[in-house]
Parts: sequence; structure tokens; C-alpha cells
Amino acid sequence: MLEILYHDAHLVAVNKPSGLLVHRSMIDRHETRFALQLVRDQIGQRVYPVHRLDKPTSGVLLFALSPAIARQVSELFSARETQKHYLSVVRGYTQEHDIIDYPLKEQLDKIADHQADPTKAAQPAITEYQCLATLELPYPVGRYPTARYSLIKLSPKTGRKHQIRRHMKHIFHPIVGDTTHGDSKHNQLFRDIYDSHRLLLHAHKLAFIHPVSGQAIEIAAPLDESFSHVIAMFDSQMNIYAAIHTGHP
Repeated sequence: MLEILYHDAHLVAVNKPSGLLVHRSMIDRHETRFALQLVRDQIGQRVYPVHRLDKPTSGVLLFALSPAIARQVSELFSARETQKHYLSVVRGYTQEHDIIDYPLKEQLDKIADHQADPTKAAQPAITEYQCLATLELPYPVGRYPTARYSLIKLSPKTGRKHQIRRHMKHIFHPIVGDTTHGDSKHNQLFRDIYDSHRLLLHAHKLAFIHPVSGQAIEIAAPLDESFSHVIAMFDSQMNIYAAIHTGHP
């Protein structure tokens, strides 16, 4: 059973675990569990995706309960009228605050994106982030005697494919646990020392205006046990949980 975070006559939101696909994909042809089908079976009615999260990303995943509402909510995402906040652990000490304004070429997959145009120009992509805490671990990684990490809150202003993961790689602060855009040595350290086998990226909060009621909706997803264990390492420096919810370290 997935954790239901919000449910009314028009929308349902769940806390998607890391490793679960949103819907069936040719990329993972052998997968048999998908968030769309699980939510449908859990609430007993069809659901319609309005946005997506990468398979290894956890957190708030929103579905509409009719095609008409799905179109309206999808338009909110396309018009950048939603507020999305993510939590992540990245390699190195980041700046206290920064805005990454770096256009991204369309990232193609030979199977799933066979109809995409490989000549399409790079699209605008903007991600804002704030550093909540830093941590230095007494373990040598590569040529360095210790390993440094930052806990950050991210707010993507656009919705390009793998945007956050690609942007953090671009500024040389890849997300821990990212097997595609990350650093394998740091990923291995977290697997060996902390038994963390997931991408440390979590869709923590989603806010938008309800398409029917007009009310402001804010949905938050708690961290899983694995991510919470990692967060606890940073907590000796500050009240992490207060910072996560207020946005002020």
C-alpha cells in the first residue's frame, strides 16, 4: 500500500518510494509494479498522471481522477504555476544559495524516446537551491582524505527531463546515489558505510491552486527510513527538520 498524502473528488497524491516507476515504460520492460496501477487498485478508480518523478526519486506524486482535471493540472505544471521543493544530499560543499540557469538538451532514450528530435535546441532550465547543512566524514574518497557533503533544498523552476540531477552534475555537486549522473566512489561509500542504496533526492513538497475549488493546496511527503538515517548525520549541526519546513537554516 502506498502512503496517501492527499485525496479528494478530483485529485490524489501519494508518497512514491524510490525505485518505483510512475507507469509502464519500455526502459524497464521487466518491471511489474507501477505507481499508477497501485494507486488505481488502492482507491478503486482510474487515475491519470499529471507529472512524473524519476524511478529512483521518492516523494509527492500527484494524479488526477478524470481526464479533464488531468489536463487542467498538467497546464499548471506547464505554465510553472506549481511550486516544487526537493531535498537532496550532494557531493562537496555548495554555495549557501544559488540559481542554476543552464539550458539542457533533450535527453533521449533509444527505446522510450525513439520519436524525439535529436537536433532540437537546448531548452531553458532553471533550478534554485539553498544549502541547509554541510557534513565532513572521516573517510578517504579518491585523492581526498575526507569526504564532504551538503544537504540542500531545491526548487526547479522548469521541468526538463532529469533536470535536477543534470544541473547538480553541471556545477560539480552530483547527487549521492545517482548511478547515471553521479560519482561512483561516493555512491559506494554511502552503500558500504550507511547501507544507503538509493538516490538521495526526494520530492518533499508540492504546492498549487486547486483547479476546481481555487484553494491553495500544499502537500508534503515524509522521508523514508533510509533517507532519514542520512539526514540524521547532518542534524548535529542544526535543527534540520525546522529548516526543511521553514526554508531558513
